[in-house]
Amino acid sequence: MPDLIQLLPDSIANQIAAGEVVQRPASAVKELIENSIDAGATHIKLIVKEAGKSLLQVIDNGQGMSETDARMSLERHATSKIRTAEDLFRLRTMGFRGEALASLAAVSQMEIKTRLATEELGTWLVVEGSEVKKQEPVATEKGTSISIKNLFFNIPARRNFLKPNGVEMSHITEEFTRLALAHPHISFSLIQHDELLFDLPFAKLSQRIVNLFGKNYQSQLAPVQEETTLIKISGYIGRPELAKKKRGEQYIFVNHRFIRNNYLGHAIASAYQGLLPENSFPFYALFIEIDPKHIDVNVHPTKTEIKFDDERTVYGIVWSAVKQALGSHNLSPAIDFANDVNLVSKLNTQPLSRDQYYAEQFSTLNKSNLQNWEKMFEQESGTTRLIDSRQTEPKITYRVESSINQPLVSSGPEEDQGLFQYRKKFIVRATRQGIMFIDQQAAHERILFEKYLLHLKGVPGHSQQSLFPQTLTLSAPDFALTMEMEKEILALGFRFELFGKNAILISGMPAEVSGNEKELFEGLIEQFKNQAELHLPLRENLAQALAKRTSIKSGQKLSVEEMESLAAGLFSCPNPNYSPDGKQTFFVLDSSKIENYFLR
Repeated sequence: MPDLIQLLPDSIANQIAAGEVVQRPASAVKELIENSIDAGATHIKLIVKEAGKSLLQVIDNGQGMSETDARMSLERHATSKIRTAEDLFRLRTMGFRGEALASLAAVSQMEIKTRLATEELGTWLVVEGSEVKKQEPVATEKGTSISIKNLFFNIPARRNFLKPNGVEMSHITEEFTRLALAHPHISFSLIQHDELLFDLPFAKLSQRIVNLFGKNYQSQLAPVQEETTLIKISGYIGRPELAKKKRGEQYIFVNHRFIRNNYLGHAIASAYQGLLPENSFPFYALFIEIDPKHIDVNVHPTKTEIKFDDERTVYGIVWSAVKQALGSHNLSPAIDFANDVNLVSKLNTQPLSRDQYYAEQFSTLNKSNLQNWEKMFEQESGTTRLIDSRQTEPKITYRVESSINQPLVSSGPEEDQGLFQYRKKFIVRATRQGIMFIDQQAAHERILFEKYLLHLKGVPGHSQQSLFPQTLTLSAPDFALTMEMEKEILALGFRFELFGKNAILISGMPAEVSGNEKELFEGLIEQFKNQAELHLPLRENLAQALAKRTSIKSGQKLSVEEMESLAAGLFSCPNPNYSPDGKQTFFVLDSSKIENYFLR
């Protein structure tokens, strides 16, 4: 029997590695900029075209590479960071796997120009699908320039899975923001289609935050500072009034590496408890410095997930640091950590470290929280809910526009009997076949989806002018996404114009909806991003997102006229059976089944 197991060719192995490391253009941006940071660059420029699908270029003034190093950088597991297995537990650099350039070269057309400061000429490499097409000397600036052209050109299936340009550009901007926040001592610039989106000089962290998110953050930041024998925490948190109705501006860095950690996120949310309106999320950019031996960064190929060897203690210290920052700025009942009698007595009478103290004190005060934190970490549509019983917000009510629907045509007296609303969720009415139950929210989503889709296909929606235009400051990724979809958003009936850095002035909204313009616009962008994984075309995604945000909700009481209008609108749709996301809109309880209950 012939042997079955064989070694993969390098080109295929690199493509497999690329599947782990490079999921989208933003992944390539992360890997390239991290390499520039590790090379000691003080200025990094990112150039993007077509949301990175046609070009991603990172230019730095770092130390550059020799001709041999440039060629070796394209080999798998070639790295300057690791010599022994123990080095894995002493890492303080951004990249270390030695797969990034090799993986990118396997799925793109790559050009590398690099020069050492001590050399007169640099090296020019042209690589296509892992195959080196050209290598020759070149006159170039000190540092390195890497161009990634036509990402996934040789893997059409992967390229087809990329999202619309607006979504991909928002991911790129978010990755750029994280790296720029983590390294304020480096100047960054971002150019999209020859337009300068960001020009960030090196600065203090507070100034970097203002340059990234806008001047209104200048007076809304509270510093966080705490140091123990285990970890050091620094950074800024936003005042409660800066909180937004959506996630996105929460950043935790460990040894200057952005991480995702729900456990620490919950610690920060707990510290804010009682200060925020319902479904609001505060800004924070917190930096944790810890000896690398206490963490494992090798959990996931993208290195955004890590493990602490003592998560409970880290949780307690983070909670305490944020609570103290809030208290010192008169945002919550003050906690006098400096004069804590228990702390002094414990430190004087027991060989107890401050880290152990935080863990023990937090455990004592919040024992049930630590033991059952997963239960407290309520998930609703992917967001954490913080409830403040003292603050309530007016509910936004949306009514069905009667002029767009025809009155329900009655086919007999029987159909007009028994129309009512059941549990404020379902519309119930008698029909010739039996009793019909209509899900009011799913039905209205279908009606609005068809209407908005019509607007996006060439019949622009009417707009109602705002008496008092509102200014909305967006995060950099959301602003990039808004600009990419500007034409489609205007077609829906919104009216807005640029109003400063990452800000727009909303002067009109679709005629058929009412409510707060800022909340509706923010909700539309957030819903659109939440649906991005569905791989819908841009128009369908946008129409579905707005339909979800403006539809009648379960629990909303309807008048008889509204119920009639909604039923008529539903059955005038091309596909009345299902909502845009596939939920059944109605069903009929057949008369024969009803009679069977009575043995007739």
